[in-house]
Amino acid sequence: MSFLEHLNKQQVEAVHTVDQHLRIIAGAGSGKTRVVTTRIAYLIEEMQVYPNKILAITFTNKAAKEMKERVEGMLGEVAKAVQISTIHSFCVRLLREDILEVGYPRNFTILDSDDQKSILRDAYKQMQIDVKSYSYNSMLGYISANKTNFVDPVMAKANAGPWAGEQIKADVYAYYEKRLKEMYGLDFDDLLIFAYRILKDKEEVRAKWQRRFTYIHVDEFQDVDNLQYAIIRLLVGDHSYLCVVGDPDQTIYTWRGAQVDIIMNFERDFPDSKTVILNQNYRSTQPILNGANALIRNNRNRIEKDLFTEVEGDNPIIHFTAMDDANEPVWVASRIMALSHSGVCYRDIAVLYRSNYLSRGLEKALLDFRIPYRIYGGIRFYDRAEIKDALSYLRLLAPKQEDDEKELYKNLSIKRIINMPKRGIGAKTMELIEQQAEHDNTNMYEIIKQYEIGKGKAKANIQAFVALIEECRQLVDEISIDQLLEKVLEDSGYLEMLREDKEIERLENIKELISDIADYVENNPQGSLQEYLQEISLYTDKEADSSGDFVQLMTIHAAKGLEFDNVFVYSLCEGIFPNDKSVIEGGQAALEEERRLAYVAFTRARKQLFLSDSYGYSYVLDKLKTTSRFVKELPEEYLEEVGAKPRNHFASDVDTFTGNAFLSSQAPQFHEEHQDDMIQTFPNDEETSMGGAKASQNDRKSEMKHKKKGRIRKGDLVNHSVFGDGVVIKLEGELAAIAFDKRFGIRKINVNHPSLSKK
Repeated sequence: MSFLEHLNKQQVEAVHTVDQHLRIIAGAGSGKTRVVTTRIAYLIEEMQVYPNKILAITFTNKAAKEMKERVEGMLGEVAKAVQISTIHSFCVRLLREDILEVGYPRNFTILDSDDQKSILRDAYKQMQIDVKSYSYNSMLGYISANKTNFVDPVMAKANAGPWAGEQIKADVYAYYEKRLKEMYGLDFDDLLIFAYRILKDKEEVRAKWQRRFTYIHVDEFQDVDNLQYAIIRLLVGDHSYLCVVGDPDQTIYTWRGAQVDIIMNFERDFPDSKTVILNQNYRSTQPILNGANALIRNNRNRIEKDLFTEVEGDNPIIHFTAMDDANEPVWVASRIMALSHSGVCYRDIAVLYRSNYLSRGLEKALLDFRIPYRIYGGIRFYDRAEIKDALSYLRLLAPKQEDDEKELYKNLSIKRIINMPKRGIGAKTMELIEQQAEHDNTNMYEIIKQYEIGKGKAKANIQAFVALIEECRQLVDEISIDQLLEKVLEDSGYLEMLREDKEIERLENIKELISDIADYVENNPQGSLQEYLQEISLYTDKEADSSGDFVQLMTIHAAKGLEFDNVFVYSLCEGIFPNDKSVIEGGQAALEEERRLAYVAFTRARKQLFLSDSYGYSYVLDKLKTTSRFVKELPEEYLEEVGAKPRNHFASDVDTFTGNAFLSSQAPQFHEEHQDDMIQTFPNDEETSMGGAKASQNDRKSEMKHKKKGRIRKGDLVNHSVFGDGVVIKLEGELAAIAFDKRFGIRKINVNHPSLSKK
């Protein structure tokens, strides 16, 4: 066959293995789709297998469409008889034939997300549930988790115990399921659940479907969950062959049910199977693959393979460490601008990060540099609901401006946050407040401040809300803006609302906003709340470029399956990536998934990979930041170091100041052996700007003398007898601005004060 000529030896082996079950371990960029489609063509052309005896299951509509187009391109019209679809589409086909087995009609209804939310709206109305207390998405997530674990509403009610919130969710679940049965409706989870139950319980039906397909292919097998795998296994009969394709090193979706052990244990479940490893990469240069290989070798639960390539390119992986949060996004933006000036299109550049809140600094820097960008699969930072809520609280606290007698902008803030968190203030009451404000020619806040509005609990809640705003207004000139925001959000119950709903990502976004404000306070010590709100409006009002050429910003999870010439992996700081919360809760297995996530990020790059991190205090982590272990796991020869420090073992010692373990018995010897390294760790501002020239040997000796005398410099780790450990973020003569943990924030202290010492 002519299309076999372009395959390498391992790919040909995978295509030719047609007489036993087959596991293809396909490394990133190794041409797995080409192998699967060629295998299907080989079965039809060479093995004379009827096209309708071949099934290929994918997990996205995009992947299914691509596979169909490739097979049709090789075989023409005959390829249309091959069954290529997502697993949900396949289950729909099965149910259209056999759902009568469980008492449902063949013309059952499939509910989309809008249909589901419509049912929830009815339930909330009937049960008098506020959507702000139980969002539709969180409720649908609760229902899905129960259904896919075969927990019915009766069991969910029993599991709810004495917790009122869980009881309410169980009641909504029962209402939801009752409505589905009344309309013979199935949601996306039901499509899988019903298909599984029919195949499992109806032997004749199962035998029919097993006879129908001789060759079954499953793409992205590392992402299947237990329910999907159970359906696949039930389709495999005594005279059919299963071919699965995936990469355990790219299992990054366990949070939505994927199980790495499914692909790892394939040979146990199918003892007569064969494994073929595809390790030639057609995407990235060898330096990028060297780094990715070195990183993933640190995982234990994997199948050994090293990616290699014949793609030309010798650019090393560039690693930049910034002295603080502000400089990292500026460096990224400046490198993007340099790439653009060298002829690189913006669309060939992506910035990847572990969590959505990290886009804040990037977005500001890109806007400042006038670099067009898009958030892929997400919302711009200042457009996120919780950020708008927080800024609305701040706008209510801003002192009155002489030239703004009515302050009508506060109407928008009141409408947004009066019921955030829930205060039981209904639409009629809000309409009354707005009408009174128009009558009195003032804003809505002045009305609730001057008049007794509402009845009962609503009235009391409005009065408490006004009292809170007035209390915080008195503190506008007494505490910093970041402390003011944290106080009003805490005292209002807003943060507690997010905690109760387990809205971790939204809490992280709020912490990132507080960090942003703290940066503003540090850089503008005389700046007022009103001035901050005016400045931030420059960013909230700007729109992302709508042209076709723009940098793409996205989480690493969203980047799976994509590739770009130039990739920046942003904020590779310990605790951020790997994510502290995930590792604490999930232990070694979670750490390995975090490393797989980094591996996926690295292997998105075709020509150039940039890694960045920064020093300084993180409000999200509530500690000082250090370089991620994922950077430290890369051999020095694979990296070009720029920025705040050359790469050395001092990073391990910094962990002692962030709560991480370091063998104290090794510390004295370490300090003695690595004094020269430590000198380079926190260089002066000129050296840190864009990775300037290294200090000369004489400069290092001179600097050592200063260090021995205890001279404090920007970036130094220090200790205060009251505030504890901190990092120097700015020096103004003898006055040092020092970031301590969030209880104390940023403090300005004389460097010669006896309470202050270097670590």
